[in-house]
Amino acid sequence: MPVTPMNRREFMQKSAVTGAAVAAAGAVGTGTAQAADRKPEHTPRTWSFSILGTTDLHSHVFDWDYYKDAAYRDKAGNSVGVARVATLIRQQREAKGEGRVLLVDAGDIIQGTSLAYYYARVDPITGSGGRRGPRHPMAVAMNHMRYDAAALGNHEFNYGIDVLRKFESQCHFPLLGANALDAKTLRPAFRPYTVKRIRVPGAPDIKVGILGLTNPGIALWDKDNVSGKMVFPGLVEQARKYVPRLRALGCDVVFLTDHSGLDGSSSYGDELPYVENASNLVAQQVPGIDAILVGHTHVEVPSYTVKNEQTGEDVLLSEPYCWGMRLSVFDFEVELHHGQWRVTGKKAQTLDPKDVEEDPEITRLLKADHDLVVNYVNTPVGTCTQDLSAAESCWKDVPIMDFIHQVQMATVATGLSTADAALPLISVAAPFSRTADIPAGSVTIKDIAGLYIYDNTLYGKKLTGAQLKDYLEYAAKYYHQVPAGTKVDTATLTNANGFWDYMYDTAAGVDYEIDIAQPEGSRIKNLTYKGAAVTDDQVFVVAVNNYRANGGSGYPHIASAGSAYSSTNEIRQLMIDYVTAKGTLDPADFAVTNWRLTQAGTPVF
Repeated sequence: MPVTPMNRREFMQKSAVTGAAVAAAGAVGTGTAQAADRKPEHTPRTWSFSILGTTDLHSHVFDWDYYKDAAYRDKAGNSVGVARVATLIRQQREAKGEGRVLLVDAGDIIQGTSLAYYYARVDPITGSGGRRGPRHPMAVAMNHMRYDAAALGNHEFNYGIDVLRKFESQCHFPLLGANALDAKTLRPAFRPYTVKRIRVPGAPDIKVGILGLTNPGIALWDKDNVSGKMVFPGLVEQARKYVPRLRALGCDVVFLTDHSGLDGSSSYGDELPYVENASNLVAQQVPGIDAILVGHTHVEVPSYTVKNEQTGEDVLLSEPYCWGMRLSVFDFEVELHHGQWRVTGKKAQTLDPKDVEEDPEITRLLKADHDLVVNYVNTPVGTCTQDLSAAESCWKDVPIMDFIHQVQMATVATGLSTADAALPLISVAAPFSRTADIPAGSVTIKDIAGLYIYDNTLYGKKLTGAQLKDYLEYAAKYYHQVPAGTKVDTATLTNANGFWDYMYDTAAGVDYEIDIAQPEGSRIKNLTYKGAAVTDDQVFVVAVNNYRANGGSGYPHIASAGSAYSSTNEIRQLMIDYVTAKGTLDPADFAVTNWRLTQAGTPVF
C-alpha cells in the first residue's frame, strides 16, 4: 500500500524519509546500446552516460484521474502518467545519445488505478474461459519506452503470482528481485540482476550491473498470494550477496533499483526481522555500490548521498516521487584506467514532465484501452439519497465511512461459523481519500472506487477487549496532542508520528471517544459495546482488510489474532455489489455516530 506523498521541503529538512520468467540464481541479462557517436581517432580516456529512473507508476499511463473522470489535478500542479515521462526520456536520449542512456524502474507498476484493476480482474491479462488475455497497458507503454530493467514492487503481488508472471512475460525487459526467492528451494524466483553494456568506440564497453531489490513486507501484505510460494529476505542481506558478484563479473558501475525507502523504518512493527525502508542501510553497509534508484515511499528526493561505512565512498540516491510525476536522472562520468572504467563523477536530479506533451505513440497504442476503462468506471450501479463526502472523515464519524463498515460487517457475518456468529461483530477501516464523494442521485463504479482506492480483501479476526483497546490507542497516535482549552485546527491535527490517513483506522460497532488532550497511549475513553463497558476478556470478531490483518502499519495483536473469516473478493467490489443489490444507497440504513474526538471529555466537534 503506497505511502502518502511528502513534499520535497519536508524531506530535505529531515534529511531522510519514512520511507518476476523464473531464472536461476545469478542469471545475467546482457544488453548493448547502439553508440550514436563516431569512432574517435584515438582511444577515449573519459566517457559519460546516464541512467534514467521512474518508480511507483501504479499504472498511470495518461494524465487522468479515473476516480474523478477528469484530467489529474493537485494543489502543486503536477501531472501524472508515463505518456509525458516518455517525452522527457526521448529528449534525454536525443541530447545525450541513444547509446549513453539506460532506463530503469523501481517497482509498483501493475496496481493503483482503474486501468490496472480492469486488466487484472475485469478483462484479465491472464485470460478467462479459454480466451487469451490482452496485453497489459503498462507492458505496452514500457516496451515502447525501451526500459532496460524494473524492480519488483510489493504491489506487483496484489493480484496474485499468475497475473504478475503474465505481465512479466509481456515485458521486453527483466523484472528484477534478488530478494524474491522460491520458498522451497530458496533460489531466486525472478532474475536478481542484469548487466548492460555502454558501447564506447575504440575502447572497452562500460559494463553496468543493475541489481533489483524488493520489499520484505510482501510476505505480510500479500500473505494470501505468496505464503508457501515465495519468501523475501532483507535488502541488505541480499545486496551483500550480489554486489560482489556483479563486481566479480567485471561491472564497472553497480546500480541498484530498490523498492524501498530511505530512512530505515518499517510499518510492520516486529512482525518481520527485515527493514522496510532500507535503501540508506544498503548504501551504508554494502560496499561497491555507485548509486541507487529509490522507490516505495512516494516522495521526491532529487539527490541524496550516503557514505559507505567500509569504503568511505559516497553512494548517490534519488527518488522520483510517484505516478510519473518526476523522472530521476543519474549522470555518470567515467575514466579508463588500465582497461577498466572507474567512476570519477556522478550527480542526480529530478525532472518534471508537466510542461511537455504526451508521447503521441503511447496515445496511439493505448487510447482505446483508456477509453474502455473510462466507460467501465462510468457504469451506473445504483442511486444515493444524499451526497456523502469524505472531506471530514479524518476527524469526524461520517456516513461515507459507515458505508464501508456496513459492507465489511454484513459480508463477514454471512461467513462465520455458528460459534463465531455468537460473538459481537465490529469493523475497522481507514479513510483512504479525503476527496472521495458519492453524489446524490446516480452512483457509478468510479464513485465507489474513489472511496476505496486499494485492492484489499476482507478478513474477520478475533481480538479481546483489551487487545481492541490497544488497537484503538495505536490508531489514536494519528492525532497531534492538543491541550484542553486550545483551539483545534484540522489542518495540523492529523498525521502525527508519520501516521498517514491510510494507516488510521476507525471502528464501528463499538462506541468510544478519543481524547486528543491526553498523551499517546491513554486517549481511548468510554469504550462500550451496546451500552456496556468493554471488558478485557470479551472476544470480538473484527472485520478488517487483508493489509491490516497481515500486519500492515504495525497495529498490535491483529496479525497474530485467530481468524474467523477470509475472502479473496476485493472490498471495493463488495461495496459495488452492495449498492447494485440494494439499488439505493441510503445512509439511514447504516450511518451511526459511534466515535468522536474530545478534549478532557469535551467534544471537539
